[in-house]
Amino acid sequence: MDQSYIAQPELPDPSSAPALFEGLLTRRVVAHVIDLFIMGVMIMAFSIIGLIGGLVTFGLAWLALVVVVPATVVLYYAATLGSARRATIGMQMTDIVLTPTRGQPLDGPMALVHAGVFWITIWISLPISLVFVLFTPRRQMIHDLIVGTLMVRRSPMERHWRGNSQVY
Repeated sequence: MDQSYIAQPELPDPSSAPALFEGLLTRRVVAHVIDLFIMGVMIMAFSIIGLIGGLVTFGLAWLALVVVVPATVVLYYAATLGSARRATIGMQMTDIVLTPTRGQPLDGPMALVHAGVFWITIWISLPISLVFVLFTPRRQMIHDLIVGTLMVRRSPMERHWRGNSQVY
């Protein structure tokens, strides 16, 4: 197995770095609600543009309305999680960031995989996904473990990495 896919032992532990995980579950829920609101506004705007475009093109542009929701979700996550900030707007507002736990970079495609697995696991088993996070030491959800990511608070994380002089 390639060395870049082995979990790194230097990951922060809640017992040694509790500030990284303080209030994380609440912050994740609030961030998700904020992101749903933002995506809802974007979907409404794109839908209005599509409806107006349909009037201009005699209904032809209305065919594009089928892809408005999935395209908006994909673009939102690729543009926010795949950016250098590694956080959606809701995550930035609640001071949390997505960190890879394996050697791979967190880029646009990895952000899309994370978001896709998130929506699939939530769609299939919402109660299990929510209960699962209570029993993992780093408060990771099923999709975090599958994809190899960790959600931590941004401001304490920056101090933690500087203190360990590690670059992630």
